[in-house]
Amino acid sequence: MSWLWTSLALVTIFFFLQAFSWKTSTKTNKKLPPGPKGFPIFGCLHLLGQFPHRALHKLAERYGPIMHLRLGLTPTIVVSSPQAAELFLKTHDLIFASRPPLKAAKHISYEQKGLALSPYGSYWRTIRKICTLELLSSFKINSFQAMRKEELDLLIASIKEAACARCVVDLSTKVSAMSADMTCRMVFGKKYSDDEFDERGFKTVIQEGMELAAKPNLGDYIPQIAGLDLQGLTKRMKSVAKVFDGFLEKIIDEHVQSKDENRTKDFVDVMLSFEGSEETEHKIEREHIKAIILDMLSAAMDTSATAVEWALSELIKHPKVMKKLQKELEKIVGLCRMVEESDLENLEYLDMVVKETLRLHPVAPLLIPHESTEDCTVNGFYIPKNSRVIVNVWAIGRDTESWSDPEIFFPERFVGSSIDLRGHDFQLLPFGSGRRGCPGMQLGLTIVKQVIAQLVHCFDWELPGGMLPTELDLTEEFSLVTPKAKHLLAIPSYRLNI
Repeated sequence: MSWLWTSLALVTIFFFLQAFSWKTSTKTNKKLPPGPKGFPIFGCLHLLGQFPHRALHKLAERYGPIMHLRLGLTPTIVVSSPQAAELFLKTHDLIFASRPPLKAAKHISYEQKGLALSPYGSYWRTIRKICTLELLSSFKINSFQAMRKEELDLLIASIKEAACARCVVDLSTKVSAMSADMTCRMVFGKKYSDDEFDERGFKTVIQEGMELAAKPNLGDYIPQIAGLDLQGLTKRMKSVAKVFDGFLEKIIDEHVQSKDENRTKDFVDVMLSFEGSEETEHKIEREHIKAIILDMLSAAMDTSATAVEWALSELIKHPKVMKKLQKELEKIVGLCRMVEESDLENLEYLDMVVKETLRLHPVAPLLIPHESTEDCTVNGFYIPKNSRVIVNVWAIGRDTESWSDPEIFFPERFVGSSIDLRGHDFQLLPFGSGRRGCPGMQLGLTIVKQVIAQLVHCFDWELPGGMLPTELDLTEEFSLVTPKAKHLLAIPSYRLNI
């Protein structure tokens, strides 16, 4: 065992030398943003707690909307106000458009080859263009309209059966399954059952991947100990990555071996057409394709379902808001038919409900971290090169200068307001903004609005066991995509005349 103690002693000495080196190298006359000091080596990692977005919000109330803290050996900037977000995501967007080399990106996203986690540069621009044109353009979104209706009709039919039997419905599971089916049909061309993916199922593995991507990893912040895997996160990442890789290989093999020439080409077919091609600036290989497909799968599937889950929870918790939305639907749609996508643009109160839901419950409360590509000065503060930048959209949605009574769910706050969700108004940034804003925003909003509208229009909802709306638990579970900790269970009553 003497070798172990010798190794630990050497590692400890190395860390102190590194910490001393970092401290002396960052001594400068330039003014860093204010923030907590933290401990040697570990910095302020202990301050993140179970819910980092809440902990960072509390710290920002003390230190300000542009806050510096050291997480391990990594200088980190936390952005917590609309004005600060505009500086980082618009004024200096180019400098902060890159992504840090996180362990999750290495192990799950094929060494940062996916769209969401790849560094800023020509490769990222190439794959963003492909993804936008082939899956996320208005033309492509409209082409999937009939498919979305089919899947939503199946969901409504299954809930209608439960309504007839007065059964409790697990809305979280139902909506998640529908979202998975929609996503598979858009990306893969067909649906896959859970047992074709992994014995744990789509949702479970995707959620674990999201959790691992969001969880503070000592190896990301203190690279010298990454190999020790003290939290066991790398082992879990490799396990999840193996599941994803096996499934994606299966999907690709199916497409390569398909002999059906009349089959409509899906996103996988399009990506395979670029494999080894000289048409693009960067050569697209099998790992690039798998990383991009995985991004499309995880981004489309979990985010929409989580947004719907939060919206329905708030509507059930606030019956007056639910009734007002149902009244609008009765007026615009009537009780003799279901909601069509063409109705959505006329549903102003629905739009307010969605905005208010995403203000209070942004699906990704800390967005995906940015990284500075050069030294710069923002609002008089020095931001070193390779700083990690965290935009706390959860805190921005609670900025008291932008929102009155920010903790209250009140869709009417948007009456007469021009604030939208598209990244132009920095008070409301659930999809981010600038170069790294979410390219799937239009598709996501279409699905979220359509599903909420249909479930509210077709059914009245009550909580099981005589639970009062005010008793509904809205505790969250932190992840890259942050869902409710407990599934939303409710009893439906069918309300249409068809």
